[in-house]
Amino acid sequence: MTTSKTPPRRITQRRIAELAGVSQATVSLVLNDKADGAARIPEETRDRVLKVLRETGYVADPAARRLAGVGNKILGVFTYEPAFPTESLDFYTPLLSGIEAEAENLGCDLLIFTSAPVIDGTRQLFHRHNRLRLADGVLLLGREMDAGELATLVRDGYRVVAVGRRDAPDIPYVGIDYAPATESLLRRALELGHRRIAFLRDARGGESGADRLRGYEAALEGAAVESWIRATHGIDVAADWLAVREFAPTLLVVESPTVGAELREQAIADGIDVPSALSMIVLGSPARPNEHAVDFTRLAPPRAELGALAVALLSRILSDDDEPTESELRSLIACAIVDGSTLVAPEGRA
Repeated sequence: MTTSKTPPRRITQRRIAELAGVSQATVSLVLNDKADGAARIPEETRDRVLKVLRETGYVADPAARRLAGVGNKILGVFTYEPAFPTESLDFYTPLLSGIEAEAENLGCDLLIFTSAPVIDGTRQLFHRHNRLRLADGVLLLGREMDAGELATLVRDGYRVVAVGRRDAPDIPYVGIDYAPATESLLRRALELGHRRIAFLRDARGGESGADRLRGYEAALEGAAVESWIRATHGIDVAADWLAVREFAPTLLVVESPTVGAELREQAIADGIDVPSALSMIVLGSPARPNEHAVDFTRLAPPRAELGALAVALLSRILSDDDEPTESELRSLIACAIVDGSTLVAPEGRA
C-alpha cells in the first residue's frame, strides 16, 4: 500500500498574516521596515509579526523585494571572462578576495551570475535569462567590456560599478593608475642606460593595457632610443621570443608575469644572461607568489584593495545617505612598484 504525503505548505506573507492575526499589508511594512509616520505599527503588533517570522523561517522573495524598490543587501558579480579556470585565477583571485571581504564588512551577500552564454571566450551580459535585477547592484569584472552593453546598463538604470578604468561614459568605476607607474619604471631603465627596448603587449588588455602603453610611450618620448612594440593576441612564446631575439634589445618589457617567466627561460636556454645581457620589466604581478617565482622588477597592482573599493563605491551608490561625488564615481588608485632583480644597467654601462 502506498501513502502520499501532502507537501508542506509554502510560507507566504499571507500565511504570516494569518498566523499573526494581522493584515498582509502590516506584514509587508514590518518586512520592509517602512512602519513610520502614518503607517506606524504598535510595538506589540510588530513583535508578534517578528515572532511568527522567526518561528516559520520565512525568507522574503528577493525578486519581489527588488520590484517593490526594497534592497536585499545582495550584490551581483558579473565577469566577462570566466573567473575560475586555472589560467584566470592569478588575475581574479585577489579581486574576488577583496570583494568578498568588503561585502562581508558591509553585511552583504554576493551573487555571481554564471548563466550568461559565453561566445568566443566572453560572456554576454544581456540574454533571455538575464537575472541582473535580482541584485541591488552589480560589479563588472573583465579586461575588456562590451561598450554597447555598458551603454544599455546606463540607459536602463542599472546600478553598477566596473572594476578597472572604462572609457564608456557614465559608467562608475574604480581602476588602477597604470600609466604613471609604467612611466616611472621605464624612466628608471633609461637612467640605467637602456636604449634598445622591446615591448610585448597584450592587444586584448582593454583600457588597462592602453594605460600601460600610454605610460611606456610617455617615458620614451623625446629619448634617443630604439623601441620595438609587438602586440600579441594570445600566448605564443616561441614565436614571440624569436621576434625579440631578432631585435636584440637590452630591455624586454612584458605585461604578464607568466609570459615573462617563460620568455626568461627561453633567453637562458639560448645562452643569454638575464639580467646582465637582457633586463626585464613586468607590468603586472603574480597573485600567488611562491619561493620559485622570478623576482621580476615589476608593477604590483593592489587588486584586493581595488575589489574592496569597488564594493564600497557600489554600496554608496545604493545608499540614500552617502551619495558619491562625480570624481569619486570614476577614480583611480596608485599602482606600487617592486624593485626586483631583473633590471640592471646594460653590459658596458655598469
